Amino acid sequence: MEFKDYYDILGVKPDASDADIKSAYRKLARKYHPDKNKESGAEERFKAVNEAHEVLKDKEKRRAYDEVRAGGYRAGDQFRPPPGWGNAGGGGGPQGFDFRGGNFGGADFSDFFESLFGQAAAGRGGGHARAQRGQDVTAHIDVDLDMAYAGGKTRVSLADGQGDAKVLEVKIPAGILPGQVIRLGGQGHPGFGGGPAGDLLLEVGVRPDARFKLDGHNISSTLAITPWEAALGATVDVPTLGGTVQMSIPAGSQSGRKLRLKGRGLPGKHPGDQLVTLEIHAPAADSDEAKAAYTAFRDAFPDFQPRT
Repeated sequence: MEFKDYYDILGVKPDASDADIKSAYRKLARKYHPDKNKESGAEERFKAVNEAHEVLKDKEKRRAYDEVRAGGYRAGDQFRPPPGWGNAGGGGGPQGFDFRGGNFGGADFSDFFESLFGQAAAGRGGGHARAQRGQDVTAHIDVDLDMAYAGGKTRVSLADGQGDAKVLEVKIPAGILPGQVIRLGGQGHPGFGGGPAGDLLLEVGVRPDARFKLDGHNISSTLAITPWEAALGATVDVPTLGGTVQMSIPAGSQSGRKLRLKGRGLPGKHPGDQLVTLEIHAPAADSDEAKAAYTAFRDAFPDFQPRT
């Protein structure tokens, strides 16, 4: 059987980094994928690229392959497993390695591969690759806080497994939290040999909101009130993600006091709350009447000293 130079197949140097190998594989897999490239020999080149990547992406298999390659083999040389390799052709390996029974994705690998790493493509038929599921794709999507609260639909544009742009409509469930993942079945890289496509995994982020701050399922906000509302108590309108509601301000409230609106956070099995922090805002003394009112107010509380 012929020796396979996996580095040459991927077009990388023997000291290539994992990132270089991954990048080269993706570029060549897109170029020669049978669903994309109908030229003669594209499918065979695609299988060779897959086989090379299968070996070089795995540290142990790559180390075992490098041990054999160090014997001076070059592409096209007749390969004979070295002494001590085990039962050559039946799944042995160099001392300390044993890849028999490994799962190599169901691809159709060469006799050279099988002589090194064992029967990797059981059930091959007629030289055609078995159905192979495509790889999953991960991406990130940001939504507004209103959509995280109520749910809805949004569009996301991304490149597919062949490098082409596609636009998908994504359903956002109500109450989704930052870091949660939405799985879109069949929207990942295409399969091979009739196999299903992988999935698209969308990690969700929530954009900052000027009105509310998100903390788990809870949200927090601030509410401006007048000095007399704080002193005497009042019922005021408060904005929430679900609309405006009324909230009672207890008499004698001070700036910084936190009031809780039960169940007004993000929905879920255990809905969150809205925590409202009070801020007392005083009107400006910008007229003689306003100044007189403040003077009378000061004189009504001669012993009041907030800094003690």
